Amino acid sequence: MVYREAFTVQSNDKTTTFHDVTSAAQDIVGRSGIRNGIVVVYSHHTTCCVITQEPAFDLSMTGLETLQQDFVDAMERIMPLTRREGMYLHPGPQALVFAAEHGENTREAHNTDAHLRSALVGRSESIVLIDGKVDLGQFGRIYFIDFDQTRGRQRTVQVQVLGE
Repeated sequence: MVYREAFTVQSNDKTTTFHDVTSAAQDIVGRSGIRNGIVVVYSHHTTCCVITQEPAFDLSMTGLETLQQDFVDAMERIMPLTRREGMYLHPGPQALVFAAEHGENTREAHNTDAHLRSALVGRSESIVLIDGKVDLGQFGRIYFIDFDQTRGRQRTVQVQVLGE
């Protein structure tokens, strides 16, 4: 049996946004009626990702949990935020034309860091479903992360449940 739902979250501008989607995913599992199988939490947005991680409880001065801030800081060292044109080859002239034709301004098109971060981390998680419960261990949570800091926007979280 296969069951699918989607829901939206609102991301911030000027910061990486973490959404704890654990409860929403578990609620979807409950509505599915599937007791054993897998749950896939997925983003079709190419600047977003899905991870499982435990909460850190403490907050950094930015308002992110400390482990989330550490994650953002590590990503910044690997793939720095696009702060000016020319930091990355993307977007080139053709990509800027395409972006403009689809309602994005030049600033919004300069989100290469977000694309690279999402590609590195991955856009989905598959989690075991046992007796109607998402098996995340004792402390695990599911986070949908939007790396794109060029503007706030609604993002769609996809959840598909497969099993019996």
